Amino acid sequence: MSAHATAVPFPGSHGHNTSKFHIFVQIAMILAAITGVEIVLVYIPLAKWLIVGALGLLSLVKFLLVIFYFMHLRWDKAFCTIVFFIGLVLAGGTLWALLALFSAEASIPPLEETAAWLAPLPAFV
Repeated sequence: MSAHATAVPFPGSHGHNTSKFHIFVQIAMILAAITGVEIVLVYIPLAKWLIVGALGLLSLVKFLLVIFYFMHLRWDKAFCTIVFFIGLVLAGGTLWALLALFSAEASIPPLEETAAWLAPLPAFV
């Protein structure tokens, strides 16, 4: 056995001798840098919509990097990626429906029901 690890080129490397390990380390560094930018961004006095939009965009970039590299969807068949995104859309739709169903407005009882419920209570003097 050799003391040196052989670098296994990944698909699309165009002849470069870069191993997946080096790609994973580079992606991890990019993710750490994006996280640092997100932390700094929260403390910068900017418009709220700008901060929320930038945080959403940075989170989307991090999400895509993680699923395509660390979950190996970049090297899998397209069918696996499609199945993943179908599940993601279903989960997002379920989350949206539950948030709409149990929103704060829906949990406040109507005034007439509240008054009818409080009317029969005896007054303790």
